[in-house]
This record gives sequence, structure tokens and C-alpha cells, in this order.
Amino acid sequence: MKKIGITGSISSGKTTASKILSAGRGPLFSADEVVKNLYKKDSFKNLIRKKFSIKEKFNIKTILKNKILADKVNINKLEKLIHPLVRKEMKSFSKKHKKKSLIFYEIPLLIEGNLMKYFDVIYFIQAKKKIRFRRFISKGGKRDFFEILNKKQLIDKKKVKYCDHIIKNEKNIKILKKKLLDILNTHE
Repeated sequence: MKKIGITGSISSGKTTASKILSAGRGPLFSADEVVKNLYKKDSFKNLIRKKFSIKEKFNIKTILKNKILADKVNINKLEKLIHPLVRKEMKSFSKKHKKKSLIFYEIPLLIEGNLMKYFDVIYFIQAKKKIRFRRFISKGGKRDFFEILNKKQLIDKKKVKYCDHIIKNEKNIKILKKKLLDILNTHE
């Protein structure tokens, strides 16, 4: 079993790269999907409401974003709740798929979370800040929230030291796919 980690800065194209790499080759764990599913659970929403003193039962993510924008400390508080739950899901996923030859993990904060030791190979998806910002905005994101999330991540220069492959994703999907598959073929 070979564990392949895929990481990169916000809106660098990690999800697209992860889908290209894993397609027909092995199961894909997405930390972002785990988080998205957490927000669908009443128990998690109640925990968030309690931790952040939110009275409303709806629009919890919007209220939480506003609390983070108002006070950056709230993002750390949120991460302390979410990260252990994501890691627990990651371990469960690994156990479930341990007989597969390739397993893929898309983890935005792989380096920041010091998770390098869990992977045999790490791909870093890289794009200039202005390109990432444009992608973030095109998906409905806001400038101030992009800046907060971007600052939570290490700069690329520090992250690439821990990665086996650095893939620039500043052109089109066809070019990205070729780069990724050329590298992946060396691991299969």
C-alpha cells in the first residue's frame, strides 16, 4: 500500500489534482469533504453553536465566518474542534482501504498539521497568489476571507521542502493532467 498525499495552498487546484490522480487508481480521502459532512450533522452543529455562542439554528457557517472575520482567534478555536475529527476519519479511511495498492489523500493543511510521516509520496499543487485569489473569488469567496485562510498556511517556499513533487497549476486542466500522470506513472 502506497499512501499519496496531495496538498497546496488555498485554491491551488488540490481537489482537481486529487481527482485526476485517484481516478481509477485508488480511493480518495478528502479532508474538505469530511468537514463538509461534519456540518450536516446535528451533533457537530450543536457543538459549534455551544463553542461559539451561536443562538440561531440555521446559517451556522455564515455566522461562523463572520465571527472569524471579527476575531481571527476564532479560526484557531474552530480548527481545534475540526482537526481531531478529520484525523479520526483519515485513520478510519486508511484502515478500510489498507489492501489497496494506492490510496490518495487530499489534505489542505498537510504540512501545517505535521502529517508528512503518514505518506509515502507528497504532491504539492502550486499556483501564484493572484491566480489562487481569482479562483477563490470565482467560486463565491470574499477577499477578506481569502486573506485569513491564506495567512493560516505556510508560504510555498517552506512547504515544498517536505514534498516529493511540486506541480505548477497555472495553465489549463489538460496541462495539469499531463504533469500529474507523468509523475504518477513513476509510482505505479
